[in-house]
Amino acid sequence: MTCKDGQIPSTGVARSKVAEAKYFGILYAPRINGSSTSLLYPVLLPRKMESVRTGKQRYPSEKKKLRRIKRENPISEIENKDEGFWRLSKLGVVVHKDPGKDYLGICDGLLEAIAKVLEFPVSTMLPAEPFTVVRKSFDARKLLKEPKFVYTMDMEVKKLLDLEPRTWDFISQLEPKVGLIEHLLQERDSGDLISVINNAKKNHNLQTKTKPKIAVVGSGPAGLFASLVLAELGADVTLIERGQAVERRGRDIGALVVRRILQTESNFCFGEGGAGTWSDGKLVTKIGRNSDSVMAVMKTLVHFGAPENILVDGKPHLGTDRLIPLLRNFRQHLQDLGVSYTFLGQKKVTIKFGTRVDDLLVENEQVVGVRVSDATNELHADSQNLRYDAVVLAVGHSARDVYEMLVPYNVRMVPKDFAVGLRVEHPRELINKIQYSALATEVRKGRGKVPVADYKVVKYVDNVNNGETTKSRETSRSCYSFCMCPGGQVVLTSTNPSELCINGMSFSRRSSKWANAALVVTVTSKDFDALNLHGPLAGVEFQREFERRAAAMGGGSFVVPGQTVEDFLNNKLSETSLPSSSYRLGVKAAKLHELFPTHVTEALQHAISMFERETRTSSPIQISRDGNTYESASLKGLYPIGEGAGYAGGIVSAAVDGLYAGFAVAQNLGLYEGGIESVLGKAQKSTGIVKY
Repeated sequence: MTCKDGQIPSTGVARSKVAEAKYFGILYAPRINGSSTSLLYPVLLPRKMESVRTGKQRYPSEKKKLRRIKRENPISEIENKDEGFWRLSKLGVVVHKDPGKDYLGICDGLLEAIAKVLEFPVSTMLPAEPFTVVRKSFDARKLLKEPKFVYTMDMEVKKLLDLEPRTWDFISQLEPKVGLIEHLLQERDSGDLISVINNAKKNHNLQTKTKPKIAVVGSGPAGLFASLVLAELGADVTLIERGQAVERRGRDIGALVVRRILQTESNFCFGEGGAGTWSDGKLVTKIGRNSDSVMAVMKTLVHFGAPENILVDGKPHLGTDRLIPLLRNFRQHLQDLGVSYTFLGQKKVTIKFGTRVDDLLVENEQVVGVRVSDATNELHADSQNLRYDAVVLAVGHSARDVYEMLVPYNVRMVPKDFAVGLRVEHPRELINKIQYSALATEVRKGRGKVPVADYKVVKYVDNVNNGETTKSRETSRSCYSFCMCPGGQVVLTSTNPSELCINGMSFSRRSSKWANAALVVTVTSKDFDALNLHGPLAGVEFQREFERRAAAMGGGSFVVPGQTVEDFLNNKLSETSLPSSSYRLGVKAAKLHELFPTHVTEALQHAISMFERETRTSSPIQISRDGNTYESASLKGLYPIGEGAGYAGGIVSAAVDGLYAGFAVAQNLGLYEGGIESVLGKAQKSTGIVKY
């Protein structure tokens, strides 16, 4: 959102992540040229992180970490510089020398940057064929002389020497530099997940004697990738989804947006693909953009129809319009493997979902199946018991009834900090102009040379000293932006008519005339205690309380409360008409400064014009599990994974958690004997703090 003086922190090459979020009101930013231009809404999120700086911009702690990395990974002398590949990073090409964001080839401007690193005198003599673009991002930070595209390249030495032998004198002088120049004996290529699994089966000569029956509950990224791994390894997989397939789900969402008809089991949160399907489709992650597991996920998405540029784009993004056909292809592949999409009363109905898990079947402290019913029947009168050898719980964190279902079985759940706040909306062109200045004309509704402008910001606000800023994270609340949707829209994500949640979404081109982002503040168990909320589900009840308050403040019928930023800062109702909004169900002027506890409101007000860095979010609950087997720490046969279990915070991290969990379950049930770490590297083990 805009700061107090009308400025927005500069965008950079730092990557952000996507996670499911809870929002319920709108706030409008300061007046520009005499008229209010932006709008703010209330939000509930789980907790977040920090951005990436380089050179003199690094914090002392980051410089210390870099020195430690250099000590632990000393650069050895390269003997065979004419073999393998050289990876060249942080190659800058100014905008007027680059064909634009959608061009992934080798342009003359990039050859100039490569020649500079090689100290090769004539860039036009360098052939393009030996070079491959690994990553391309856009850096428009104000501290730069001019915006530029930033590349990471792989240079195949043998091919370069064959085409231009005179480069050897310069290659022979190359030396590795941390973060800039790296020598690779072979090109990194993990392949998509299907080929990885097929190779693993060949290498281990797997012969499946039995086909264990496994239920995967939830068809979001974690559930889909867990199902894919298990089915490819020979399990009898049943994928159970309370919502509908994307075709039917799209119609249900249309009825909500146009006629205010909320289907509580098929909406922006529930259905095929999870909440991310009708969200922004961001594929950024903090668990290692170049790791084999992340690249396997990305290449699998490409296999099912995603554009190949997501493998290279520094901030990959799909959009709902691309996710829908991708999910259809993913579903078809699972069906070809024999995965059964269940619908009550039928053994194999390929495209009907609508099956809700009402309870676990537990015998001798071990899960042996689930009780399901028709999700459209609120009476649960037609319930049915289904028995399985294992149950993979891959629900999103909007499935609060699932958390409640686990309580009677004493499933160990750890409450986590999360965040509450407001969603701010601005005209897209305003953000483009503030971020890019004269270059804003090159955006062209997402079809121009440069990407639609975004921003990422955070501030730490002291918990005790009346909103004074502090550098100590231990004694402060994080105030940060989250899920910024350039060229997007604000949508309703309520799953209950008496509660109000909103989120941001966008299509692939991000061509909407609006931009929006969440502005949130962390809350902890102390905040829950203040409302007399205790136990592992205290955070869930905290969310519900403020979603109900927001709904009441909007007056019902999914109307969202709104306020200008100027009035929010001055604690007064916006008496003049509010600016127009992308939110289609109506906005009502309200006193958003009275929605949250005073300390939360004051933290938001103090931080609103003083942001510096990006952050990260997660689920408000973590279901404890074994770090190696992925099995619940307190209930055998149950495997909690993904966003809802507290082990992911976006499409990619949830998918990665799902694929590792799939291999772990397969090992536990005798389907796979190899080590997944030898195939895709070591998983991010979670002990309460998770990278997303």
